[in-house]
Amino acid sequence: MMTTLETTTHSHQADIDSLNERISRRLDSANPLMSHIVMSLLRTKGKQLRPLMLIMCAKIFGQVSEKVLAAASAVELLHNASLIHDDVVDNSMTRRNRPTVNAIWDNHIAVLVGDFFTSSAMQEAISTGDIRIIDALCHLGRDLSLGEIDQINNAREHTLTPEAYFRIVDYKTASLFVASARMGCLAVDAPDEATRALAEYALLFGRCFQLRDDVFDYYPSTLVGKPTGNDLREGKISLPLLLALEHTTGPEHDEIAAMLACDDLTDSQIERIMAFARDNGGIDAAYQVMTDLRDRARQLLDTLPQCEVCRQLAELFDFVIERQY
Repeated sequence: MMTTLETTTHSHQADIDSLNERISRRLDSANPLMSHIVMSLLRTKGKQLRPLMLIMCAKIFGQVSEKVLAAASAVELLHNASLIHDDVVDNSMTRRNRPTVNAIWDNHIAVLVGDFFTSSAMQEAISTGDIRIIDALCHLGRDLSLGEIDQINNAREHTLTPEAYFRIVDYKTASLFVASARMGCLAVDAPDEATRALAEYALLFGRCFQLRDDVFDYYPSTLVGKPTGNDLREGKISLPLLLALEHTTGPEHDEIAAMLACDDLTDSQIERIMAFARDNGGIDAAYQVMTDLRDRARQLLDTLPQCEVCRQLAELFDFVIERQY
């Protein structure tokens, strides 16, 4: 049985196929090493949620033209560039259960491949001939960089506030969805009010998407099916733990807070912190935040012309909260 995401993607499959053909053409080069790396990356595409959102937002108000596909290609290419660079920064050896570019070819090659993707994204944005779309992509690049720097600084300074958490999420994760929604609307000249509503929906969607990922990180790897606790190992404190700390006092609270002030945590300390978040309402509180985000998103969708795509956007929000991977 297909998931909501798979069903939604299938209903827009022709546009997604056209998008992927365009991305392949844009990434074509005469360099044999670059071509080899690009081919290996294109074989391991992710969910492509961001360009899907861009295409869906455009469809509410217009047709999927070459301009829409170019904008979607620009977002997907810049997203992948940011992942390649993030893997270098984090020294990550795997992504989507496969070795990263830096793991196979080293950091020097990975940085250059990331730069190639970034430049290709800019070419796609320029091909739209719309300065608004180019500007949106440039702002996205800035936000992604600022988010990574913010995250590194917060880990070093042991900053522990929900406000700091959401600032990073808005930069690193939600910004991609917001840019996708805006660029999709701009590509079909959607009304300004509707563009603002969809951009706000995308912000809430991006926050929820990241928060759901962060909830996974507080469960044993055997239950999730992938390594967990990695954020804590890197000094990244996410919302479930912050909410558990907010709702507790006493010796255990102080002990956990003292652990989080350390630069290096042992595996046993990480397990203890994960259990503290689960046992002290952090997970339940995080789900309540996600529910509130969804309710606000539905209100925004209600202001738009009611159509099949709007229904799909509402269902995708439910999928994000309920997904098991």
